[in-house]
Amino acid sequence: MDVNERIKAVLAEHPMVLFMKGTPQFPTCGFSSRAAQALEEAGATFEVVNVLADPEVRAALPHFANWPTFPQLFIQGELIGGCDIVEDLKSSGELARMAADVSGAVGA
Repeated sequence: MDVNERIKAVLAEHPMVLFMKGTPQFPTCGFSSRAAQALEEAGATFEVVNVLADPEVRAALPHFANWPTFPQLFIQGELIGGCDIVEDLKSSGELARMAADVSGAVGA
């Protein structure tokens, strides 16, 4: 399976995916840390892909998503954005609504 197929498989398997540097418990980048924290504070259940542990994904994802930086949040396979967008969505209350919608869809 090539790297784009692996990315698609992760997105198909998990309704909310954060591609980040490190993990929420051990982030290696301030932006990744802030995005993961915003998701956790919004009550989101999300899959994490540590791009530092998979150099192929780290190299391919910016082209796949047409987004040059990390972190990258995907919901239902669609790119939502990076750290600033995630934090803006959290501030407006949208992130909690989106997270609730995703959990409702999973349980449906």
